[in-house]
Amino acid sequence: MSNVAHADDVTTFEEKVIQAKRPVVVDFWATWCHPCKIVAPELENLATEHLGVIDVVKVDVDVNPEVAGRYGIMSIPTIALFENGDLVATSIGAKPRAAIEAELGLNARLSNV
Repeated sequence: MSNVAHADDVTTFEEKVIQAKRPVVVDFWATWCHPCKIVAPELENLATEHLGVIDVVKVDVDVNPEVAGRYGIMSIPTIALFENGDLVATSIGAKPRAAIEAELGLNARLSNV
């Protein structure tokens, strides 16, 4: 069972990301994107390790282009951190989990939890 949710429409994105009570890591991706497939297990591990502390939500840019456009997503994978409904950090491109966590500032945020 996956600990990663999907937001395939604007309403679901609002519920799972904008209205979330905890930080949310959002993976903007597409099914045809090979680098997206490489980073997916890293995000699954992140979601599993920090279950109940942060949420991880995938947004397929082809299925939900309105949300991708709202945040100016031009390259995928783009991994974004939302807190209190606001976009606070991004990491663009396929990278090891440690690099994604560093770019999003997750280590500092998670150590305060």
